[in-house]
Amino acid sequence: MAEPIPPITLPPPEDPLQEGEWLQATLHRWLDQEFIPEAVNGEIAARAAQVFVRQRMEGENDLGSLVVAIVMEMQGFDFSQSFYGEFAIANAVSDLLLDSLGIDRCCGAG
Repeated sequence: MAEPIPPITLPPPEDPLQEGEWLQATLHRWLDQEFIPEAVNGEIAARAAQVFVRQRMEGENDLGSLVVAIVMEMQGFDFSQSFYGEFAIANAVSDLLLDSLGIDRCCGAG
């Protein structure tokens, strides 16, 4: 039986607002590069970053919990003008965070 992948814990935030600004800019750039630049991409990135910052300020450091929170809160976002949905956004946030920490997103190993 395969061993479960251990949870990934982010370092405690030194400056959650700065993390949010980084995430918003990086996610927006990723969204624009993945398909085509759309005006709604900025709104998506801003909303995801807002959820992320709030979760981090509340003490959440578990990447899995952050991803679930983004999925849940992005369900209320109107994706009708976008190629994306809440799961794609949450997964992109996870990938971007793992990349920034130098963690291999395939297998959870550094």
